[in-house]
Amino acid sequence: MGKRMLRVGNRIGVWLYKTSDGRLGSGSKDVHVLMLTTPGRHTGVPRSTCVRYLETADGLLVWGTGSGSRQDPDWFCNLRAAESTDVQIGAEHSQMRARELTGAERGTVWTDVILREDPGIGRFATKARRTIPVAVLEPLEE
Repeated sequence: MGKRMLRVGNRIGVWLYKTSDGRLGSGSKDVHVLMLTTPGRHTGVPRSTCVRYLETADGLLVWGTGSGSRQDPDWFCNLRAAESTDVQIGAEHSQMRARELTGAERGTVWTDVILREDPGIGRFATKARRTIPVAVLEPLEE
């Protein structure tokens, strides 16, 4: 039932984001949300999801807590498999490539950037009992 509710919530969030050009996407001026549209890793069908992000000098950071689920969220698995993803922030779209952070780089970003911005995110890692994946979205060079 929990995964089903997350999917329904995601569909509503995507619809709100698309119809309002992101104005109704975050629920708070302090929380920044973007919409990713990435081909499904099995079907190739475009899948959209709204995720929280942080802007850094290297690009946009996204992380896959899956609300504390034991598995990485489907959207993150799709992102790993894709060559590029459409990123919508507000009404603006851009094509980006995801680079998953690993090892010490991931650990430093998780602790010094993500948890420093919002320590409450750590509760999802505790609940999930897995390493939460983190990626930086970088613009495709044209």
